[in-house]
Amino acid sequence: MAAARTADVTRSTRETRISVSIAVDGTGKAEIASGVGFFDHMLDQLCRHSLIDMKIRAEGDLHIDDHHTVEDTGIALGQALAKALGDRRGIMRYASLDLAMDETLTRAAVDVSGRPYLVWNVAFSSPKIGTFDTELVREFFHALAQNAGITLHVANLYGANNHHIAETCFKAVARVLRAALERDPRQPDAIPSTKGSLKG
Repeated sequence: MAAARTADVTRSTRETRISVSIAVDGTGKAEIASGVGFFDHMLDQLCRHSLIDMKIRAEGDLHIDDHHTVEDTGIALGQALAKALGDRRGIMRYASLDLAMDETLTRAAVDVSGRPYLVWNVAFSSPKIGTFDTELVREFFHALAQNAGITLHVANLYGANNHHIAETCFKAVARVLRAALERDPRQPDAIPSTKGSLKG
């Protein structure tokens, strides 16, 4: 029987206190409380569509702004993913997807390579969605990619509603993570690299 792909990470700084627990082979159960309502909604989408169970608690310096809370949550979640995946043995590794939501279409592609990189081709027409800074969407995914050790490309092909653009980014990334982290039934014990390592 394959080992459970789970991890717990706690990150504490002078700006934030973050705790993350994940189960990669879950059912998409979410327990999210960051203190940032729109961000909680997006994390719930990430959880639900990746089928990764996530329990995330964040306390940050929201009296300043949401930046540290969002970025540090991305850091901790990325670290948890890296820890849960271990040597990345038996994963599918690659996935890509075009995801539609009403008038919006967003593409995501991932290589769970051990090499962190983010390509971000997403533009918002407003600096805010409600009270949430739209620039923080990129900050979250940058922190996630860097700390999970994944190459992640996200491109919004078109869209008019900023909420939809942000939400398709989270849903598309969730779906490619779900596909790339699936266990490969044809090579369940192999590391999918000619190098024999996915540690970067």
